[in-house]
Amino acid sequence: MGTTVTHMFVVDGMHCASCGMLIDDTLEDLAGVRSAQTAVRRRILTVRLDPAVITPDDVVSAVVELGYTARPASH
Repeated sequence: MGTTVTHMFVVDGMHCASCGMLIDDTLEDLAGVRSAQTAVRRRILTVRLDPAVITPDDVVSAVVELGYTARPASH
C-alpha cells in the first residue's frame, strides 16, 4: 500500500443520505481510493487516496459523472 493523503471536496446536488451513499460507494470502487465519506448536510466529501494511483481531479470527475458538482474545499 502506498502513501495515503486526505482531500476534502464541496459537493453540490446531494439531497439525501442515498446521494451520499452513492458517491461513497462509487468512489470506494475506484483504484487508489482508500475511503470516501460524505456529510450530506455540510456538503463535504472526505476522500483518503493514494496519490500515486488517483488524483483529486479524478475524484471530481467521478462525482460529476454521477450528476453532482464537486470542487476542492478551501482549508
